[in-house]
Amino acid sequence: MADKKVGVLLSGCGVFDGAEIHEAVLTLLYIDQLGAEAVCMAPNINQAQVINHLTQAETDETRNVLVESARIARGEIQNLAEVTADQIDALILPGGFGAAKNLSEFAFKGPQGAVNGQVKDLLLAMLAAGKPVGACASPRPPWVWPFPRKARF
Repeated sequence: MADKKVGVLLSGCGVFDGAEIHEAVLTLLYIDQLGAEAVCMAPNINQAQVINHLTQAETDETRNVLVESARIARGEIQNLAEVTADQIDALILPGGFGAAKNLSEFAFKGPQGAVNGQVKDLLLAMLAAGKPVGACASPRPPWVWPFPRKARF
């Protein structure tokens, strides 16, 4: 695995409005332990909403998904717009409500919600190239995968 690059698509920082930190960090740890290189990425967009993780109440702040994701990646992160399927060998999406809120509209519109165009393009390119795409979600708090079985891209 030493020459493999595994993309890690982050959706912010925090379980209620971004990537779940434990899942993201453990993903990065396991990639490192396997001897592969993690390539962190996130879209350069504003979060759909910002949640105060202490009170779990929505705030009126504006935060950027790429900037917040950089907290987890320790600054070593790429703008999703600049990443192609040719640059990575696999892709993992850590859980958290950010995937349903920032990478898609699923949290707000359900199955009728759209997937972010950059996310959609990368996922379709990975699938067309026959490269693995994975996701992780912890059982607590309850979390719903943002792509229904018959997802429309």
